[in-house]
Amino acid sequence: MIQILRHADILAEGTQIRLTRATLAPTRPRSLHDHDFFELFWILNGRVRHHLAEQTETLQEGDIVFLRPGQTHALQGRGDQALVVSLCIHPATIKSLAKRHPSVQGHLFWSKGGPVTTHRDIRQLAALNHAAVQLENSACDTLAAEAFLLPLCADLTAQSFGSDIPPWLAQACTAAKSIEVFRAGSAGLVSVAGKAHPHVSRMMRKHFGLTPSDYVNQIRMQHAARALTTDNEAISEIAADCGIPNMSHFHKLFRAAYGLTPLQYRQKFQRQVVQPT
Repeated sequence: MIQILRHADILAEGTQIRLTRATLAPTRPRSLHDHDFFELFWILNGRVRHHLAEQTETLQEGDIVFLRPGQTHALQGRGDQALVVSLCIHPATIKSLAKRHPSVQGHLFWSKGGPVTTHRDIRQLAALNHAAVQLENSACDTLAAEAFLLPLCADLTAQSFGSDIPPWLAQACTAAKSIEVFRAGSAGLVSVAGKAHPHVSRMMRKHFGLTPSDYVNQIRMQHAARALTTDNEAISEIAADCGIPNMSHFHKLFRAAYGLTPLQYRQKFQRQVVQPT
């Protein structure tokens, strides 16, 4: 039975957001949980196994994840020093942001696909942690919640696409970063776009210089590269997770993207990953 966490049990009266820091146990969670609030969390240290309804992924320091109600998940530490920062956000705050800032539609919490995972570099992560300290010392009311969320959402949304991109295309391309979408290939992108395939293809070529397949395959290879250096899954399993069970095709795409075979890439870069001690 899936446990459902409720914001009424977590948020104190008059607050809209709550920040929690936690060290994750390395034991596999018994089950996934759901929640009626929006959740944002990032990896402060170490590596974390993120269990979702249809797949799992390994996250590392600087990865940040946006989840909506109904997206069941659970977290598992990968070592003794897996630290996360998690935010419970009242649905009213997210609804208000979307109403007043329509440009966020299709991005982050407002994506059509599954949970959105992005990354902050060392400088950006330091700024994020500084903002988290300010949030902790605030009243955690609507003003404090928006003071934290708006700069982050504006930065991540601005990085995604230019202003001349049609909103439906921007939303579809953002949704394509979710594994349940890119696993289905170009058909997954076209499906979330809600337009005819030829029209999607023409607009993709116009704005990105890529076909839908090219765009999705870029995302697939980025996912594969991360998995190769942060996890020990068999390469065949990573390929299947990307939606490419044909190993010959997977190797061809990966070599074209990174100039190395998947095994060579793993051997070269996995050693550079600092393991928690």
